[in-house]
Amino acid sequence: MVRAIVFATLLILLPAVVSGQSNEAPAVALKDLRGRTVRIGDYRGKVVLLNFWATWCPPCRAEMPALVRLQQQYRRQGLQVIGITYPPTELSAVRRFIRSIGVNYPVLLGAVETKAMFDTGETLPLTVVIDREGKIRDKIEGILLPKEFEEKVKPLLR
Repeated sequence: MVRAIVFATLLILLPAVVSGQSNEAPAVALKDLRGRTVRIGDYRGKVVLLNFWATWCPPCRAEMPALVRLQQQYRRQGLQVIGITYPPTELSAVRRFIRSIGVNYPVLLGAVETKAMFDTGETLPLTVVIDREGKIRDKIEGILLPKEFEEKVKPLLR
């Protein structure tokens, strides 16, 4: 049922996003690792980095310690990193991994349809940059490099 709702939402929103008519971030509500519902819209007023990743993706795993540092360093300026898992994934593997590196930001359980609401490509990791007004400002395929953060995210924190 949830997948059907997400897919229906995707069908409604994707044409507008692709055609450039709107760059408003889709309304997404996902479960966190404790089963609580988290809405991306709840973070309006912050600069959000939605980071799609998977436990089986070596570049994703390599990138996450840097995301932990960015969240710690720029939290007070309004940065909010949100990790969204990409399937297939085992909840126990996700929990073990995020504990092992000390993830300090929310991790939500995503689906293929969730990522497709933001990007239809196959690349992981994928980071979607959302400004304080809830608009998608950029998409970064692959590991978020320091230079990209400086150019695409840091100006939004000012």
